[in-house]
Amino acid sequence: MNIRASWLLAVVLFFTAAVSADRIAAQTSGSTAAVETATTLITLGTRGGPLPTKDRAQSSNLLVVNGTLYLIDAGDGVTRRIVQAGYDFRKVGKIFVTHPHSDHTAGLATLLVSQWEYQRAEPTDIYGGGVEALVKGAIDYLTPNAEIRWAEGKKRPMADILHGHDVAPGLVYQDANVKVTAVENTHFHFEPGTPPYGKYKSYSYRFETPGRVVFFTGDTGPSDAVVELANGADLYVTETTSPDDVVALFKRSGAWEAKTPSEQEGFLRHMHEEHVTPEDIGKMAAKANVKAVIMTHIGPSIDPNDDYQRYVTEAQKYFSGPITLAKDLMRF
Repeated sequence: MNIRASWLLAVVLFFTAAVSADRIAAQTSGSTAAVETATTLITLGTRGGPLPTKDRAQSSNLLVVNGTLYLIDAGDGVTRRIVQAGYDFRKVGKIFVTHPHSDHTAGLATLLVSQWEYQRAEPTDIYGGGVEALVKGAIDYLTPNAEIRWAEGKKRPMADILHGHDVAPGLVYQDANVKVTAVENTHFHFEPGTPPYGKYKSYSYRFETPGRVVFFTGDTGPSDAVVELANGADLYVTETTSPDDVVALFKRSGAWEAKTPSEQEGFLRHMHEEHVTPEDIGKMAAKANVKAVIMTHIGPSIDPNDDYQRYVTEAQKYFSGPITLAKDLMRF
């Protein structure tokens, strides 16, 4: 065999192997959802706050029960993470937003328009506090694109399939796979008379499936109501915050010195009263008698390679069960 023939054979073998690998990956990915009959949690995005980072997408979690997909929060990058986890983004029909901060909702419009572009026919329902305005705003934002697509042949208005539902504490949603109950937590403390007062709520959600109970704190400060609703959960999925780490990062960037003393005081109050530290997590998990803790919504650190294991160590002083510090695309 001459050199040219050998080279051609190598090329053919390379592309044959590549196509075979792609087919195997597609089959594996597609079968993940098809055969999944247990309750599975995938931590799609584990970064807390609006600051983008290279390794973690913003807050989002996918709960899969008997092959049905339920999305909890939709931070930036959520659509790509769903695909990377091996699931079809068009199959997400129920979305639960803990609260309308941007790091929990910035990817919502992308997910919704992607479903509309790729012909999801069934309605997509979004539940949470303030989500009716959120979904309406997303549709308004996407209207120029929709009008262009309309001229290209699409005829289904987005408002016909994208539905926001503002909720209240209590039963939020129920089907054959899940029962979802909400409680208002302590992430929001608005002054009377301010624009958000009485308008926006922050919720924690309890998902009861045929085999498991999975609880999502969302963003919250220490809260007896959260502890009560979480009682006995198999998985306690909690935000995780270190005020010291955030302040250290602000000081290094100069953002802390740029704040007035009253702004600094207000920020620290927000971090301690409206978020939970590892110590708070350990105490709340122990009081709620949950079986295992998953730390997510990880805040920024001055160390770009921080493994955050000190958060686990701190929480273990108060909670004796297993604690996992989540990364993106972990499966439980």
